[in-house]
Amino acid sequence: MPPEPVVERHLAALGTDVRIACTGPGAEPRTQRALAVIRRVERHLSRFRPDSELSQLNADPRTEVPASALLRGAVRAALWAARHSDGLVDPTLLGALERAGYTQSMAGAARDAKPLPPRSGRSTRSAQADPSGAWMDVRVDDIAGTISRPPGVRLDLGGTGKGYAADLAAEALEGAPRWLVDCGGDLRVGGTSDTQEVHVAGPGNPHLVTLRLPDGAVATSGIHARRWTGADGGVAHHLLDPATGQPAWTGLAQVTAIAGTVLTAETLAKTALLRGPEGARALLRLQGGVLVHDSGRVEHVGRLPISAVEEALA
Repeated sequence: MPPEPVVERHLAALGTDVRIACTGPGAEPRTQRALAVIRRVERHLSRFRPDSELSQLNADPRTEVPASALLRGAVRAALWAARHSDGLVDPTLLGALERAGYTQSMAGAARDAKPLPPRSGRSTRSAQADPSGAWMDVRVDDIAGTISRPPGVRLDLGGTGKGYAADLAAEALEGAPRWLVDCGGDLRVGGTSDTQEVHVAGPGNPHLVTLRLPDGAVATSGIHARRWTGADGGVAHHLLDPATGQPAWTGLAQVTAIAGTVLTAETLAKTALLRGPEGARALLRLQGGVLVHDSGRVEHVGRLPISAVEEALA
């Protein structure tokens, strides 16, 4: 039988490039509903849009602010990630991100996927949580319909926002034979048919590994794509050490994690990268993952769902 036709759509949103694909009867309306979810999340949650609900929350001087169910859900997801990462995935680092130079969206921009050049004298260390992290004082109240936070605290939903959006969009595709939501390399796949191949790229390597999943999520966190020249003339990136507010150099350039949802996979991948090689191995040994070291060495952790041929070469 010929392969089923695929409905595939792309858009720039959530600070990245989004792809949605679906097969089977009703693929077009399913895809359009998923796209509508992404667009709605973009309108409400982008920190790069001054008219977004998130930007309005960040600009509001009140400690307690009315918030839509969508924003409350996204903030709750970010707080979940903060708790489950022991504070490493911290949604209250917006000021530090801006000071580091991440001030405008990179959606649709050309990405430099080359490995970072060696930098002599750069020390590496595991990132540490801020013991007084402001995220611990952020509250979501669904009964009152509000979000509260200490004065001056602003939120960046970043990667958790992508995960939250991808998982919401996936709900619109459920029931199709095969479907995929890809938010800048953070993917959710599913359907009623066989496994799907998920191709993971790495620094300077468009085919780092191919995973085979019947359903679930894959997320990749890395320092090579969202990077820029800092004020000191050196390389800066968007993954910060909460304890210092500076880009983290942990010995890992990229981590890929596997989980049931994109939010969980995204949280695992970012936490693992910030912990460094030893901490990443401990975190991912059950779920499985792929580490790319600063040297370019690729390390597989746990039992990955890859083909026997590829596994033999790993």
